[in-house]
Amino acid sequence: MRVADVKIIGAGPAGLMAAEILAEAGHRVTIHDHMPAPARKFLLAGRGGLNLTHSEPLDTFLERYGEAQAFLEPAIRAFPPDALIGWANGLGIETFVGSSGRVFPQQMKASPLLRAWLRRLDALGVKLVTRSEWQGFDGIPTILALGGASWPHLGSDAAWLPLFAEKGIAVNPFKPANSRFLVHWSPVFRQKFAGTPVKNIALTYAGKRVRGELMISQEGIEGGAIYAISKGLREKPGHPLVIDFRPDVSEEVLAQRLTKPRGKDSLSNHLRKVAGLSPVAINLLRETGTAPDAKGIKAMELKLERPAGITRAISSAGGVAREELDEGFQLRKVPLTYCVGEMLDWEAPTGGYLLQACFSTGVMAARHLASVLEKG
Repeated sequence: MRVADVKIIGAGPAGLMAAEILAEAGHRVTIHDHMPAPARKFLLAGRGGLNLTHSEPLDTFLERYGEAQAFLEPAIRAFPPDALIGWANGLGIETFVGSSGRVFPQQMKASPLLRAWLRRLDALGVKLVTRSEWQGFDGIPTILALGGASWPHLGSDAAWLPLFAEKGIAVNPFKPANSRFLVHWSPVFRQKFAGTPVKNIALTYAGKRVRGELMISQEGIEGGAIYAISKGLREKPGHPLVIDFRPDVSEEVLAQRLTKPRGKDSLSNHLRKVAGLSPVAINLLRETGTAPDAKGIKAMELKLERPAGITRAISSAGGVAREELDEGFQLRKVPLTYCVGEMLDWEAPTGGYLLQACFSTGVMAARHLASVLEKG
């Protein structure tokens, strides 16, 4: 086997995973990252529990990537959720499956996993060089894990775009994905309900319906249900967002319940008792001028303005165009140079799909490069 010096540019999960695979194959690996410490965005993701992957059947899991499924499927099948869970267990990080099917570390944090991972990489001889800027293509076997364009202060600042342009490598424009959407709330509603979840609802937008919950923010709405339809919200603006506050109750049954005498109850208490509405749901009906009847409760329309900026989006859409890559994520115009993770053109909702694809593309590219190097 030809032992080679290999560079990994970017110390997020895709880059670290690629480094591990190549070091285990016997190569001399150096990771470069322009931030003072590795995996800054990974650590941020871990503050909310570090959703590593999802436990649903693999065929269902793959469908979550939408039109990017065919592009990502070979990598995810080569390193599927079960393999990722086994890898984490091998680091001494036990995992569990939450009520939604999402997979988390028992400690619900990213930092213990990252510390164990960095110890493993150090034992494999991997070098980590921080505050090191990528200077461009140099012919050395390289895996680029430079990230997308969300949360740029954590490292993914897309500063690599001019270097790709010089090589004539097509990169599709970055757009916010899994982002909050702006809503013009009244000051009273904003002050009272910002930070409040709206649970167990169904959202419909441009013909797509999802179940879940959303969160009221100071400037709009966010949360899992919004993220699941964020691509449609972004690409097909102008439709009303329709909220069903009682998706498990038919309009007819709800209408019957609302005929019960109100007595001395206020309207809010009546809606809470007979329709099961939360205070935030009742006030959303008021905020939008929707009648608090069965039809309004089942189909309240909310006017959205636009997605919030990409700098605070959970992830980004767009990136290196798929036609620029071969089946192992190697750049066709720059041999022995690969692109992985969020710098590729794909998007997915939250729920474990983002990290899984980052890990899997890192594994796929590293295995492909190791195979090329072995052949000499």
